[in-house]
Amino acid sequence: MMTATKGWAFALVVMFSVLLSWSIPRGESERAFISFSSHEPLVKVVSLASADGGQDFFMEMTDSVATNIEYDFYRDTCPEAETIVSSTMAQIYSQHKNVSAQLLRLFFHDCFIQGCDASVLLDDSNGNKNHSIEKQAVPNKTLKGFEKIDQIKEVLENVCPGVVSCADILALATRDGVVLAGGPFYPLFTGRRDSARSYYDEATAEIPKPDDNITQTLHLFSLRGFTDRETVSLLGGHNIGKIGCEFIQSRLNNFKGTGKPDPTVSPSFLNEMRVFCEDNGNEKSSQGSPMAATMASPMEFPTAAPMAAPMASSPMASRGMSEKPARRGMPYFQQLSSSVSSGAGFDTHYYQSLLRGRGLLFADQQLMANERTARLVKAYASDDGSTFRMDFARAMMKMSNLNALTGSQGQVRLECTLAS
Repeated sequence: MMTATKGWAFALVVMFSVLLSWSIPRGESERAFISFSSHEPLVKVVSLASADGGQDFFMEMTDSVATNIEYDFYRDTCPEAETIVSSTMAQIYSQHKNVSAQLLRLFFHDCFIQGCDASVLLDDSNGNKNHSIEKQAVPNKTLKGFEKIDQIKEVLENVCPGVVSCADILALATRDGVVLAGGPFYPLFTGRRDSARSYYDEATAEIPKPDDNITQTLHLFSLRGFTDRETVSLLGGHNIGKIGCEFIQSRLNNFKGTGKPDPTVSPSFLNEMRVFCEDNGNEKSSQGSPMAATMASPMEFPTAAPMAAPMASSPMASRGMSEKPARRGMPYFQQLSSSVSSGAGFDTHYYQSLLRGRGLLFADQQLMANERTARLVKAYASDDGSTFRMDFARAMMKMSNLNALTGSQGQVRLECTLAS
């Protein structure tokens, strides 16, 4: 009975939040976010009205989440926790707009490997500095935003020492960054614990790659329980941030080892990308993830990547490509928006780009190579972004609960880079 009540309460919060996000005019998301997050905890609310059956989704989600994960988990132990995260994120965002994309990618790379346990933040594994860690895995070398999580953690440790986990900080900061960047608000369960172990081998093998075909991408997401629809909506996170040239370089000169450009790219689009990313034949390809390519800021890198890497993994670091001045005086890792011609925020420009055959990543454009995913791309591109925003919020909530550690399964790190 308690579980059902909690499920309905949480569902109501979601519906209210999603409706609120739809009503926020473009350009007002930051102001609305700050005022919204200052409200008393939204206890208790609704089912997401989705064509896929929101009620069933939320009941399934709340039933499957460990009892130690709940809405407003820190209400007694650190009641200001979520407000501190949101206010600190607002300060960071005011100076570093790229933080939203960086954290979105960082969060994705964390949750995709063994769940949302902050293992990607570790500088060692179980205290063993000789053990390879996730940060060293090729897909993660360009991740960025680590210092932003450390900054938020420091503020929380000054107020509530040893209480709020790094896993919760990353989940909350990512959500707040999405909202600040114009995306939808979505409620989160909290109470996650931190892993003491880092998973290098898994990160190396299981992070989706920018050059994966649609079958490979859907397979990796399905292993985490995501449907085709959820996968297509999550990849829409590439709406924000920029894609590092390293993630598309092979499409320009040596696609899949052929020594030739990707034949699916139109000559005009190929030339447009080359204006920014020509490397005179040095085409080391990246192993980052599609999601990774979406979040990064053009400004801070010489390391950047996809759904975050440009977001960044470092957004990220160079993968063996020589650094030299690029055309137009741009940095070597000059990044392009997902539509090249631009587009800001969580609207439909990513999907519209795919319809025009202008997906920067091969994995992105591959969404048009499958009948089911192509139909979803067309659906998301056909309205004002409301359908995408709703589905993205829903999928992010689902991702945030992947294999959450609770109780004795994990720990609360005092420093996010070191196991306690």
